[in-house]
Amino acid sequence: MKNVAILLAGGTGSRFGEKLPKQFLPLSDGRSLLQTCIDTFLSCDLIDDIWVVMHRDWIQAVPSSVHAIEGGKERWESSYNAIQAVSRHYQEDVNVWIHDVARPFVGQTILQQVGDALARYEAVSVAVPVTDTIYQVRPSTCDVTVQSIPLRSTMMRAQTPQAFRLSLIKTAFDLALSDPDGIHVTDDAGIVLHYLPDTLIHIVAGDETNRKITFRNDIPPRQITERFPAK
Repeated sequence: MKNVAILLAGGTGSRFGEKLPKQFLPLSDGRSLLQTCIDTFLSCDLIDDIWVVMHRDWIQAVPSSVHAIEGGKERWESSYNAIQAVSRHYQEDVNVWIHDVARPFVGQTILQQVGDALARYEAVSVAVPVTDTIYQVRPSTCDVTVQSIPLRSTMMRAQTPQAFRLSLIKTAFDLALSDPDGIHVTDDAGIVLHYLPDTLIHIVAGDETNRKITFRNDIPPRQITERFPAK
């Protein structure tokens, strides 16, 4: 079965404090977050095709070596646009790997483990254990208080990529779009969990280097080279 990478790069960088969206800013080796992610997935021998989801104002900046898709206002809309485009492009079922370009340091070890898991599961996510105590709170306009403290042993922090059979994730999104209450989940695994709750979502061990870049000081001071092991 073919493996198609969907790289989500639809943000405008409003929280990053730069004129350019952060996906175009250079890392320490001179490559942008976007190009780093493209190179990482190109160097993975499991990946057959790459689609980049970009804001309409910047879609012309997507390299011609990959497919470009216009993103949506919300993250789930960008994922849905890509899933629909991939579904129209391929006549057979494929695996889709959905990855945030804001995580440019994903390593080849994680990608290989995701590929291995896809041989046994229809849905795969990447996560790392929680090391801090987590508070579930009672939200309030004037006073936020602790409601409960879940066991850390049952908590993990989600990373990407998240990978699915195309037919599965497309069905989950079709159900979500027909939900009269709207879509309120924050990632693609959440769409599957909420609308296809009997589906087992396998967890692949993530890595702290697979960090998400949200603010300027999230960019590490030196290059991380684990992405490209010698072939």
